[in-house]
Amino acid sequence: MDNSCKQGSTGFTHAPPPHPHANGGPASTLSLSLDRPTYAVCMVGMEISLDISGCAPEKCVSFTIRGSPRVLIHLCSTVISGKEDAVVWRPMNQPTEALVRMVSPSPTVDEDKVLVSYYCPDKEVPTATAVLYLTGIEVSLEADIYRDGQLDMPSDKQAKKTWKWGLNGWGAILLVNCNPNAVGQPREQDSPKEIENLSPMTLTVEGPSRILRNYQLLLHTSEEEAKKTRVYWSPRCQKLQLQVTSHLPRPVWRGLSGFHLDQREGTSTYELIVGPDKPVYTLPTFENRGKETFYIEATEFPSPSFSGLIAFSVSLVEKAHGQWIPETPLYKDTVMFRVAPYIFMPSTQLPLEVYLCRELQLQGFVDTVSRLSEKSNVQVASVYEDPNRQGKWLQDEMAFCYTQAPHKTVSLIFDTPRASVLEDFPMKYSLTPGVGYLIQKTEDHRVASLDSIGNLIVSPPVKAQGKDYPLGRVLIGGSFYPSSEGRDMSKALREFVYAQQVQPPVELFSDWLMSGHVDQFMCFVPTDDKNDDQKGFRLLLASPSACFELFEQKQKEGYGDVTLFEDVKTEQLLSNGRDVKTISQILADKDFREQNIYVEKCISLNRTLLKKELGLMDKDIILIPQLFCLEPLTNVPSNQQTSKLFARPYFPDMLEIIVLGKNLGIPKPFGPQIKGVCCLEERVCGLLEPLGLKCTFIDDFDCYLANMGDVCASAIINRTPFTFKWWKMTP
Repeated sequence: MDNSCKQGSTGFTHAPPPHPHANGGPASTLSLSLDRPTYAVCMVGMEISLDISGCAPEKCVSFTIRGSPRVLIHLCSTVISGKEDAVVWRPMNQPTEALVRMVSPSPTVDEDKVLVSYYCPDKEVPTATAVLYLTGIEVSLEADIYRDGQLDMPSDKQAKKTWKWGLNGWGAILLVNCNPNAVGQPREQDSPKEIENLSPMTLTVEGPSRILRNYQLLLHTSEEEAKKTRVYWSPRCQKLQLQVTSHLPRPVWRGLSGFHLDQREGTSTYELIVGPDKPVYTLPTFENRGKETFYIEATEFPSPSFSGLIAFSVSLVEKAHGQWIPETPLYKDTVMFRVAPYIFMPSTQLPLEVYLCRELQLQGFVDTVSRLSEKSNVQVASVYEDPNRQGKWLQDEMAFCYTQAPHKTVSLIFDTPRASVLEDFPMKYSLTPGVGYLIQKTEDHRVASLDSIGNLIVSPPVKAQGKDYPLGRVLIGGSFYPSSEGRDMSKALREFVYAQQVQPPVELFSDWLMSGHVDQFMCFVPTDDKNDDQKGFRLLLASPSACFELFEQKQKEGYGDVTLFEDVKTEQLLSNGRDVKTISQILADKDFREQNIYVEKCISLNRTLLKKELGLMDKDIILIPQLFCLEPLTNVPSNQQTSKLFARPYFPDMLEIIVLGKNLGIPKPFGPQIKGVCCLEERVCGLLEPLGLKCTFIDDFDCYLANMGDVCASAIINRTPFTFKWWKMTP
């Protein structure tokens, strides 16, 4: 008996049907005999090549071939569907082979057959007939490869072994376990419902028990991939299912999974069967037909050393015969999964929650953001204050993103902790239930580090240079060119962001800023004018030249003696290195103007990059009046100090906006008051309110200008995920 068979294909709706031998070489050949029947066990979906002419009598010139209903026969260009009355005549003047495939499992041993009858010239009765008895068994590993929530068997079994991006793509998806209370820990103690929310994979085993008991099944992956995943299964489910399904009609038990059967008995328990240090699991002997459901999660997101692809296989192995005949591998079925990436959300997405350090001594900021949240119908969640860090660890180190599979979307915190001494992360204990937590270690723990969420923002969806970016592009700041004093995001963090693939990064020049963070000179705001000419958002850019033009206009109008910072306390000005100056004094300060010309050049370089990489035009960009001054690095150890000067906002940075839909929380600039109205606020309102945006200015000078850093970072916002599904794009 020849048990080695070759898997074939019947075509695949998502791709052109492959050649019958496309899976690597010819099918296994089986010889027929006229003296006795031939017997074979064949896997459903696999092909046997029958040698038709090898046993043909010498004088025969033609033959017919027919098969039973569960057998499909390919003979040259003819397909015989397996109906009993299907007969094909072929001459015997050349060597002939037929490809035979079982389309469903056999209920009993030797239930199915193929008959080949040989005919001599002018004879209506066959001279001889060869008989092949087949026993079909099915071992099939299935997952949601079409990403529609169904675990149906594909018509092309080769498709599930690969993973393809795009609208017409295929491939199953895994989610990373981001449980904030047990990051990196197995779920064996979780409830059955929580485990059932993981990505399912089913194993179907069908065939006569007399055959199945001679084999064993192994579920396995590679040692490296096992370190990045966990597979859960309830062995009790299998035992109960076999007891129950053996007494149920076939249409009933085929739709049942072991989990649901066992759940009715109240005995479901799950075990970790494949995972770190467990690449292979031997399943119990399947002496009856059945279907088992496994639940799978990933433990890591894609990274420079991990493509995100994980393959699971089930191998059918014939048991060893005594001491001298070892076990024999007969068949392997494989399903390929891809680990879902994490996806950042731009400020243009609708807000869901605001996380805020309410107890900070920044009441102007806290009170205003709370009111804006209420106006925007957004829930405010309080976060534990770390008094040593004054709350800046929120947006400075954390951002909301999400990860998604067809069956589930999970919001999560992306945390890049720069405080190496902070062992406990208070944000974990403030999260709404169901929100995950991802810690991404960074290499640079300096105060002025570019390993910061403020230096990593994402654009709205854009089209640029003939390519769509339906999930936007991540914008990363750095030094832009090699320099002994230059600062960059660490290689590990930058490559980790690149490895997600779905939001291809754009690297900008931000090292000219004291903070080094791109969010100090740019921001995206949503608009309602999305059509063929508009993108539904605007890019706001800081512009010293726009500020000087405004001040020059006010000076011409006779307001040159009006001062900045009129309502700011003297001690606040002193602690931040500022003093009260008039419009005319600012315009007359040549050194100050030269510093802002330098800043303008830096922003202009980024503007050119952004227009090219995001497909923007000038009408998509709004220039916000903002001044900077150049200063040495502050709040850094002496060994980190350099001779280079860096730009710091001269007045509170109006680009560090809290975007809550159409409600904007903008830092109050404390600019020149003309007729009781700040001319800077008036100009910004004039630019943004015609777009349907509502501007509220946050009255807290220290919040946005204090030396301790971006204290506006004491709030982060959870937003609505994109409606576009990441797997439908092509990176």
